[in-house]
Amino acid sequence: MKLCTLVNKDCSKAAVLFNSKKRILEYISELAHQQLPDVSKHVILDALMTREKLGSTGIGKGIAIPHGRLQGIEQILAMVLVSEQPIAFEAIDKQPVDIFVAFIVPEGNNEEHLKTLAAIAEKLQDKSFCKQLRHAKTDQELYAVIQGDDNG
Repeated sequence: MKLCTLVNKDCSKAAVLFNSKKRILEYISELAHQQLPDVSKHVILDALMTREKLGSTGIGKGIAIPHGRLQGIEQILAMVLVSEQPIAFEAIDKQPVDIFVAFIVPEGNNEEHLKTLAAIAEKLQDKSFCKQLRHAKTDQELYAVIQGDDNG
């Protein structure tokens, strides 16, 4: 599944400014709640934090893919956030993170979930794409980068 088909313009946030892992996850939860109004932001945050307790979703090179599973949702919700300043996120390479591609996925659809994560992780290995994400100064510019990339 391609990132450009998963992210809507309201879920693309450039130049966000937070100073901790917990605060960026809280913001992701708030953003997800706006898209999933029947699910409280606390339930969403709990799903994200539960996954982080298993091990950081920071995959290295300044990138994290926080995600959580929820019952009662039908489709994957994806969000892309780029932090103005990198945040300590306990990534595997011990480097701070500035690109966050977050997912809220339906409980139980493990195969689709894993395929989506693998495809997005592979796309995020593209240095040129990540550079474009990092250079987007507005939400609109960030969304245009995501939508302009029909290869991923």
